[in-house]
Amino acid sequence: MRGNRKQDAGFTLMELMIVMAIISVLATLAVPSFIGAIKSAREAVLKEDLHVMRAAIDSYTMDKQKAPQTLDDLIQEGYLRSIPEDPMTKSADTWVTDTSDALHSLDQTEPGIDDVHSGSQETGSDGQPYSAW
Repeated sequence: MRGNRKQDAGFTLMELMIVMAIISVLATLAVPSFIGAIKSAREAVLKEDLHVMRAAIDSYTMDKQKAPQTLDDLIQEGYLRSIPEDPMTKSADTWVTDTSDALHSLDQTEPGIDDVHSGSQETGSDGQPYSAW
C-alpha cells in the first residue's frame, strides 16, 4: 500500500489545464462588466460634481450680484470647500469654464463664469462628449 502513494501526490497536468481554462473564461466574462461599472461610477461622480459646482456658481451670482471670475472665488467665499477632481481627467485643473457677458439677474453688476464642464474629450455612455455635459 505504501508504494501507491506516489500516484496520489498531486494534480495531473490535465486537471491544472482545465482549472486554468475555467479561470480564463470567467475572467474574460468579468473584465468588461468591471470596466463598464467603473465608467458608470465615474460618470455619476462627474454629474454630481457638475451639479454642485453649477449650484455654487448660481448661489454666488445671486448672493454677490456678480458672477465669480474664477472657480477659486467659490472657495474663497465659502461656496465650495475645494475644487473637485474631474473624474475623467483625474485633475482639478482641467475644468473648463464658460464666461458670458449676459447678466442673469437684475441685481447682477458684472459678467463672469456661468457654467463649468469637464476638460475631457472622451465620449460618455450617452454618446455626447463629457465636455458637453
